[in-house]
Amino acid sequence: MTLEAVLEASYPDKEIIVIDDGSTDRTYQVALSFDHRGVKVVHRPNGGKAAALNYGLLFARGEVIVFVDADSLVCKNTLVELIKGFRDPEVAAVAGNIKVLNRKNFLTNCQALEYIVGINIFRRALAVFGSITVVPGALGAYRRQVLSGSGFYDPDTLVEDFDTTLKALKAGKVVQVSSAAVSYTEAPETLGDLVKQRLRWYRGNFQALWKHHDAALNPRFGFLQKLSYPYMVISMIFMPLAGLVVIASAVLTLLAEAGMWLPHTFLFFLALQFLLSILAIQLDEEDMRLALFAPFFLVGYKHFSDFLMIKSLFDVLLRRQMKWEQVKRIGLPPTQGQRL
Repeated sequence: MTLEAVLEASYPDKEIIVIDDGSTDRTYQVALSFDHRGVKVVHRPNGGKAAALNYGLLFARGEVIVFVDADSLVCKNTLVELIKGFRDPEVAAVAGNIKVLNRKNFLTNCQALEYIVGINIFRRALAVFGSITVVPGALGAYRRQVLSGSGFYDPDTLVEDFDTTLKALKAGKVVQVSSAAVSYTEAPETLGDLVKQRLRWYRGNFQALWKHHDAALNPRFGFLQKLSYPYMVISMIFMPLAGLVVIASAVLTLLAEAGMWLPHTFLFFLALQFLLSILAIQLDEEDMRLALFAPFFLVGYKHFSDFLMIKSLFDVLLRRQMKWEQVKRIGLPPTQGQRL
């Protein structure tokens, strides 16, 4: 379905390359069946995503390279909207708008809201300064010269997309986001798969932050040093720690029978979270029912994420063995309201 969606996407003379990285399923055979439609399929032994992307770049001829994960579905106008960002010659890369395809249960709906708020509130703020921190693998585009100038994708972190974006920002490039360039991706449906995915993400994020820690204090890195890097450090380290401290303080206050103020405080922050979620949903013209999951970004889902982030921080600090965890994919068609 990924290839069908890319083939149907509106864009003249697009070049489509599939990199089969030693897959153990029928990816290679399925991709070859599209050969008569102009799809180029290349195969290499399994060596990690960074190596696979670099190998694919050897065959690409375009000035702008668009990356799409094999579990993602682009919309008809996605490529056109994504490339519009490069009208500005200063723009080096454009991040797409990733949405959750399989909104089937509590976990996937929480992830759907999480993606929408992240794109439409926080990324929009960073986009004002041209300092988007992640061009996601599920949908993103780079100028070829930016990738070649930074040494392409490095294999030394678990999140090659975050690492490569930071390299572009450190080179003084402008990185933007396109809310109109949409890609639907399949989110983990079980708690176990979600834990695997987030541990890889968070561990990789900390690896990339440490790898580029020189961006924290060097003013020559512009808005990366002034805004984006501090934002990532605060959101990934201080906020999760603060969240756990707040919960512990609230429990101790209740045990001491001095918590008369807690309900009012909770309702105040709940109202703020609702307003934030509703704003993001309206900006993206999304399903307003997702706002019902806003309370869990104060208690529950938030603290689950905070715990995994803190665990990942210590995994990196203690240099525990980490690897790419495979998440089960089902391969779902778009549901009603998710028009490609």
